[in-house]
Amino acid sequence: MARILGPKCRLCRRDGDRLYLKGARCHTAKCAIAKRGYPPGMHGFRRARPSEYGIRLREKQKAKRIYGVLERQFRKYFAEANRLRGDTGANLLILLERRLDSAVFQLGFAGGRSQARQFVAHGHITVNERKLDVSSHLVKVGDVISPKAHKKSESLARERIEGQQGRSVPEWLTLDAKELKGTVTRSPAREDVAIPIQEAYIVEFSSR
Repeated sequence: MARILGPKCRLCRRDGDRLYLKGARCHTAKCAIAKRGYPPGMHGFRRARPSEYGIRLREKQKAKRIYGVLERQFRKYFAEANRLRGDTGANLLILLERRLDSAVFQLGFAGGRSQARQFVAHGHITVNERKLDVSSHLVKVGDVISPKAHKKSESLARERIEGQQGRSVPEWLTLDAKELKGTVTRSPAREDVAIPIQEAYIVEFSSR
């Protein structure tokens, strides 16, 4: 499991985009991008123009940070995306979106993907009524995702859902908030992945 050490908001400011690393805070006026939309450091206002290589590297780094994966794991996802039919960049984002921790976050059981990884790793999440503690597990159509039938697990999930009222669930998932159950109704499409990533740059960088 990849962990981001140090101030997460600095990463968003460095990339010039919201990476949604701090959950609900990223959707408020307290977000660092909203308050200080320039790079960190004493020379932040004087952002140097990046090279073509730098632009493509930055997009790959953004995807890794958003989904919390390390380089070796990211390469495996890219190799699988390249093997599948269709657009490699779209396939890559769809594979990342299908990760269990990402699905848990999208259903609202956690405030952010890093918190979702923690929930999964600590055994709070079940898939088809079986406890699963592997964040990288890829969910498939028909899977039912829910907190473990335990007071603490259900309380944590319900607390997160109630704290994110108004936040919509992607169309490839359905949520029964009362029963605390989420279902994968179809495979996600590229248009379901609402993150600030230009995947074509990632493909160009990784195909060198």
